[in-house]
Amino acid sequence: MAAKAKDTSEKSLAAKPVDERELIRDLAALLDSTNLTEIEVEREGLRVRVARTAQVVQAPVYATPAASAVAPAAAPAAAADLAKHPGIVPSPMVGTAYIASEPGARPFVDVGSKVNAGDTLLIIEAMKTMNQIPAPRAGTVTQILIEDGQPVEFGEPLMIIE
Repeated sequence: MAAKAKDTSEKSLAAKPVDERELIRDLAALLDSTNLTEIEVEREGLRVRVARTAQVVQAPVYATPAASAVAPAAAPAAAADLAKHPGIVPSPMVGTAYIASEPGARPFVDVGSKVNAGDTLLIIEAMKTMNQIPAPRAGTVTQILIEDGQPVEFGEPLMIIE
């Protein structure tokens, strides 16, 4: 019976003429309610993609909430600059990033930590699989750009190793 109700609502959506502004508002609301970073739909030959830019967190990961700092309104420009940084460690996959092996455990690395190529920097959970993310090069962790438990996208800057 639930399947019939779903089919009926989908048919009514398809029969309803597309109002672009209403569709964009609905998709933006869906992004906010689901914490997605982008969504794309195609209906009646109209393709709409709505995306939001990620904010770059530049405070230490384990600071108290009052001490956390989020980049100012110029975050998209700052994120673009960070993506070009030679020491950036990009996310190799979509998932949820964790700085420690389990809640309450010591983080794999902190700002100022010396790492060797292959050392574990963090874990990204994807499809219920914990994937260790290794350091691509030796150096010092100068910035951690994510928070523990934060969803990450493919290619998103995670850390900087100089």
